[in-house]
Amino acid sequence: MAITPYLYYEDLPGALKWLAKAFGFKTLGPTMRRDGKLTHAAMKRGDAVVMMGYPGPKYRNPRHLKRATQSLYVMAKGVDKTFARARKAGAKVLQEPMNTEYGHRRCGVEDPEGHQWYFAEELKKPPRRTKGSADPKGPRRAS
Repeated sequence: MAITPYLYYEDLPGALKWLAKAFGFKTLGPTMRRDGKLTHAAMKRGDAVVMMGYPGPKYRNPRHLKRATQSLYVMAKGVDKTFARARKAGAKVLQEPMNTEYGHRRCGVEDPEGHQWYFAEELKKPPRRTKGSADPKGPRRAS
């Protein structure tokens, strides 16, 4: 099973350009237009696909709402390079690249319309558990 996110953008042509510049996505398949305005597109990076559309003039993106409406967690190699590229493209930094206690290297950024993107990759060697960190096998039962 695959779950494909579908994001709404007020400026869909601008989003396509920015996502290509910041994250290295490439346009996938045909786009759809209504009354000369771009209304649907898809992009791909590796095996990851994201679809997007322009839902009409009444739509307000997360930036206008002043709150996140979702976040995407994309497993992809090269977290540090993706982060540097996104920052250079003007992304708002949510989280600098870091190693998590559950074995991922992760960063977080926000696109110009307020959608939150987290990129992560598995570390070759998971970090050592420290006192007080969660046991990856779950809680232990008393015998």
